[in-house]
Amino acid sequence: MSGLQAVGLMVGKDLLLELRTRELAAAMGVFALLAAVVFTFAFSPSPAQAVAVTPGMLWVTLAFASILGLSRTFVLEREDRCLEALRLLPFDPALIYVAKAISTLLILLAVEVLVIPAMIVFSGVPLGRAAGPLALILVLGSVGLVVAGVLFSAMSVNTRMREVLLPILLLPVASPVLISAAGATARLLAGRPLADALPGIRLLVAFDAVIAVVGYLVFEYVLEE
Repeated sequence: MSGLQAVGLMVGKDLLLELRTRELAAAMGVFALLAAVVFTFAFSPSPAQAVAVTPGMLWVTLAFASILGLSRTFVLEREDRCLEALRLLPFDPALIYVAKAISTLLILLAVEVLVIPAMIVFSGVPLGRAAGPLALILVLGSVGLVVAGVLFSAMSVNTRMREVLLPILLLPVASPVLISAAGATARLLAGRPLADALPGIRLLVAFDAVIAVVGYLVFEYVLEE
């Protein structure tokens, strides 16, 4: 079995389980929608204020929704002792990290496809030509949250306080993602040209690449701990 086939099988297994249970997507989607409603009624922003408030509201909501899903990334494997079985298979254990990152990212993006339009409607901010670049920022920001979150989820899964430990570990490391993504989103929603958002987009690309490589290299040692 090649590494690509192994990753494909593990991603397919995770997505099939999610399709059957809808456990993660439902929890993340409901949380994100409720957070958007609460933020909207709490701030009740004017159209001008909405442009300034929406980026922060959007990325705080996505960060905590992703933590909700990431906290369950390895729970099933731990409870059913599948993680030890996966480590015995004849392929690089780091491929487990790759597969988990891909399946978690696909679930998060599916939730965003359902939730982001509702959040934009609640905020009343017109997207216009910003829709395409904003989609790119959402993908890059989601990749950053997932590649860091899967690594920390593996670190915390065997601890009794994993639900508390994961956000404590993830949020400081992911702060460059949230700051860059919120800043780039704010510039686009304010109608500024794409060139003004490029520094944030470049930082997102660099962060995603560095954390993904670090995660791939250290994941085997994380599993051994």
